[in-house]
Amino acid sequence: MQLRSVAAVATVVVSLALLLFPNATSAHNITRILAKYPQFSTFNHYLTETHLAAEINSRETITVCAVDNAGMADLLSKHLSIYTIKNVISLHVLLDYFGAKKLHQITNGTALAATMFQATGSAPGSTGFVNITDLKGGKVGFGPAENHGTLPATFVKAVEEIPYNISVIQISTMLPSAAAEAPTPEPSQMNLTSLMSAHGCKAFAETLLKSPAEKTFEDNADGGLTIFCPGDDAMKNFMPKFKNLTADGKQSLLEYHGVPVYQSMASLKSNNGVMNTLATDGAKKYDFVVQNDGDVVTLKTKIVTAKITGTLIDEQPVAIFTINKVLMPKELFKAAAADTPAPAPAPDANAESPKPSKKKKHKSPAAADTPADSPADGPSDDVADSTADDNGAFSCSAGPVIAGILRVISAGWFKHRCL
Repeated sequence: MQLRSVAAVATVVVSLALLLFPNATSAHNITRILAKYPQFSTFNHYLTETHLAAEINSRETITVCAVDNAGMADLLSKHLSIYTIKNVISLHVLLDYFGAKKLHQITNGTALAATMFQATGSAPGSTGFVNITDLKGGKVGFGPAENHGTLPATFVKAVEEIPYNISVIQISTMLPSAAAEAPTPEPSQMNLTSLMSAHGCKAFAETLLKSPAEKTFEDNADGGLTIFCPGDDAMKNFMPKFKNLTADGKQSLLEYHGVPVYQSMASLKSNNGVMNTLATDGAKKYDFVVQNDGDVVTLKTKIVTAKITGTLIDEQPVAIFTINKVLMPKELFKAAAADTPAPAPAPDANAESPKPSKKKKHKSPAAADTPADSPADGPSDDVADSTADDNGAFSCSAGPVIAGILRVISAGWFKHRCL
């Protein structure tokens, strides 16, 4: 009966939380929005094909300048690669909120808006910005900043707005940009180590170049490859441990940072679980666990937990993400427990001490039995906080947010037992 009461109260708490925090589950989805409008089906298709949809959905404040199927046909007639098409479309994604009302109330009549193309770092100079100008007759013009004031596209209508989260508007034509339409090499043709060196992973890249592991990465690039690249500070701090490894151990550690399949950021967020690596070899699992909490994705080994901090490239068949720690596999670092402080020596047997009490004492597990760098085998804090007492009744120790909600429902049994 008590368990049923707890379940009932938990249902009330969850419902109340949804009422108090409605935005927690109201993230926008650009493909679902555009799916309601057949005239944008081609534009919508390429948002998915280029993985821009996932990037748009991960942003909290954004404007998508959609173009109808006729406008997309003009772009596709240029026979650009999918990677170049991504650059062109990313120029149509503004990193600010521009609803219909705001477009007609721009301060001083004109504004420069940064785009997702600018955010990639591939746009030279100011070519990743879009000029938005309120024109005579109620029109609003759009043009790449590189066009020096020429505004080839105009605002047609608002498609859907969620102030001030996402605005989807229609513009009359694609924005012409020589920079965005420049040929873009496929990821498999890129120099992976050069790309890592140029974006904060120079120490890892240089270490990789000195190892046979570099060829392993290159051999997998065409068929699919995901690299988790430790930042320079993390790699430099780890080098003393790296130098103590054998030659085979060094190669395995570097290959442990690569996965032999393409994993986009969107798939990492939705497909949590155990993941094999380039170092996996039969019984030598060399795996880690991918886990996400909203937009934060972590990689957990038995020794360390690293967080993905950035994206260098996310275009099939290659994805490279930066992480804040070097991944340490249990196959190479089982001795991590050696760092645990030794227990204090027992007192001298000859020293005078009070006589031990005859009262029986309960022995508690020694904390030193658990390796310092590996996770405990016990339940997580969230589970441990809700346990049954000797009489089978629940004692509740919720986190501060839930506790606050529970205090709102402060009455009867729940007030007596939990608060």
